[in-house]
Amino acid sequence: MSGAVRVLVVEDEAVLAAAHAQYVTGVRGLVLAGTAGTVRDAVAVLRAAPREAPVDLVLLDLDLPDGHGLDLVRSLRAARWTGDVIAVTSTRDLHAVRAAVSLGVVQYLLKPFTRRSFEEKLTRYLDFRAQLHGDDAREAPLDQGDVDRAFAALRSSAGAALPSGLAPETLEAVRRAVTAAGPAVGASASEVAATCGTSRVTARRYLEHLTEAGELERHQRYGGTGRPEVEYRLARAR
Repeated sequence: MSGAVRVLVVEDEAVLAAAHAQYVTGVRGLVLAGTAGTVRDAVAVLRAAPREAPVDLVLLDLDLPDGHGLDLVRSLRAARWTGDVIAVTSTRDLHAVRAAVSLGVVQYLLKPFTRRSFEEKLTRYLDFRAQLHGDDAREAPLDQGDVDRAFAALRSSAGAALPSGLAPETLEAVRRAVTAAGPAVGASASEVAATCGTSRVTARRYLEHLTEAGELERHQRYGGTGRPEVEYRLARAR
């Protein structure tokens, strides 16, 4: 692969678009090609890109003001655009996920997420791209090992890093509980335990794991006559 990967951020919320653009510029090997808030603007940016510097990757929100993101992907594929797409969306609908896979969307990142998760997806995408484009002059066909290594680059290693005794299903339930509490409010271990149906000690173990992983932040909650309580909030982008 020669040169940096040019990235178009398609996101209709201005604050998120600016944050995602900043994240892109912080990843070595990527360069921001532009931002767009609508399907129409995205098409305009893609068409205006010079032949010698096309957009290689679109970071795509699916819920856009003038259309669905996957309809944009369909039109791009019909026009023989060969770049890659990573969905960056809050859409959890199974049909949308299946459609994304069928259209060649290489990654699917659910909002809300941390900067660390975002950068991990982009880094793994770069590894995947390097496996497939690292030697464009290669004449020999790929073997099974080459293909396996390329697709393995897209898979996150987060599950393998989960400490003994922590279950992925419970971890996701704890994530949802903190997310539902809101970014400015957060949730205590007791509140998460009540929501997830676990003990306070168990909830705290998962909350501390997510904090150490950079997904959550600890804050002091003051009120009442007792000692301040620790609450956990989604980590802010740094």
